[in-house]
Amino acid sequence: MSSVVSTFDPSAALVSVTAKAEQHFAKKLFAAQAKLIRLSVKTSGCTGYAYVLDAVAESEAGDTLIKVSDLVTLAISADAAPLIRGTEIDLALEGVNRVIKYNNPNVVAECGCGESFSVN
Repeated sequence: MSSVVSTFDPSAALVSVTAKAEQHFAKKLFAAQAKLIRLSVKTSGCTGYAYVLDAVAESEAGDTLIKVSDLVTLAISADAAPLIRGTEIDLALEGVNRVIKYNNPNVVAECGCGESFSVN
């Protein structure tokens, strides 16, 4: 009887990034001469949390690093990880503006303007 051993990778299902968002992040990193896109959350708005994206030189203690491509690596803050697990990050066109969209399966409510969200 043979057994199958699998390795648990906690970052595997943390987030995914569409090709459009990856290209946007690559351009942002190049323009800012930064190494990482850091995703965190802050308390904000009427429903609880807001996403924060920053181009940074290095990760912070506790961050989970996810290599999206040869040009883009995400650093996910430890406090954001449980709130965004399973999220797809996309770049959408709204009118004439390009907007980062978070398709987060954990969200149970969003404010009317889309600025903040809440989870269970």
